[in-house]
Amino acid sequence: MQLPEPRTPDPMDAPPLRWGVLGPGWIADQMVGSLRAYTRQQVVAVGSREVCRAQDFADRHGIARAHGSYEELVADPLVDIVYVASPHSGHREHALLALEAGKHVLIEKAFARNAAEAHEIVASARSRGLFCMEAMWTRFLPGTDVIRQCLEQGLLGPVEVVFADHGQPLYPDGPRRLWDPELAGGALLDLGIYPVSFASFALGGLTSVTAAGDLVDSGVDAREAMIVTGAHGGTGVLHATMTSRTETTASIVGPKGRLDVGERTQWLGAFYGPTVIRHQGRAEHEPAQWSPDVDTTDPHHVGLHYQACEAARCISNGLLESPLLPLDETVSIMRILDEVRRQLGVTYPRE
Repeated sequence: MQLPEPRTPDPMDAPPLRWGVLGPGWIADQMVGSLRAYTRQQVVAVGSREVCRAQDFADRHGIARAHGSYEELVADPLVDIVYVASPHSGHREHALLALEAGKHVLIEKAFARNAAEAHEIVASARSRGLFCMEAMWTRFLPGTDVIRQCLEQGLLGPVEVVFADHGQPLYPDGPRRLWDPELAGGALLDLGIYPVSFASFALGGLTSVTAAGDLVDSGVDAREAMIVTGAHGGTGVLHATMTSRTETTASIVGPKGRLDVGERTQWLGAFYGPTVIRHQGRAEHEPAQWSPDVDTTDPHHVGLHYQACEAARCISNGLLESPLLPLDETVSIMRILDEVRRQLGVTYPRE
């Protein structure tokens, strides 16, 4: 058998928007590089609290306008949509700032620190008739659409269990945002959101979670193991850690077969990236396989641009949210993350 081909539109066909980047950090650097390499999207402005950081980012990426405050960025009349790329702790403030200025928003994952903040952002966007979406970039990849079609076609039967794991050795030697409670640090919002969102996608939503884990000295989570329940039945067995490198693969299992996603032994790597997907049926035979058509030597991030193109298509079609990642699901996922933190005893200042 053959796995279905992705239905993902060509990124070059997405109508160009004029983007403003809020927060010129690492992920914004990757995003802009991906947009320039693979799309017709126009990055017209960048904003930072320090004008020198904004100007340096603008110079590196050929961006015409560098603003020394977020207020100036969202007020820029040339900006159609703001990409919120600040730390998790600032997402609510910065998303609301952009929405109040009449700008559409694409907000880095995790969408906010907690479900209450996420709900506030969503309510603001809906009340103003503006587009809003979480930048959970994996939802919009061609490989994700291959999985989506396999589930829609009943290739596996009813999903019984989802396994997903994400571990990277980012603590204690990684950036401050990973361990600082003030910045909503910890493994969960940075790494754990990937397996949780994947399980939500595969199980049709999540209704409950049981978690165990460990904290670092600053009080944020170092690692967590999670058992989630799907909205239509099925279970997710999930894990995340910021202290060690794990296989970072996933499987979706049903009575008719299994999809294995990701392959640590190859460059395609983690389950959440443009990666290998294999199907194994009940009978023992050579599994069917799908692999992305990407250049292994390309220095640009080969996946981030798909989410921007989805935003552009939705806005062009008059949609205020993406059907591939509805806002209600984003808020629901944040509730699951809140419950994990409650069970682990992780709180952030001024929540």
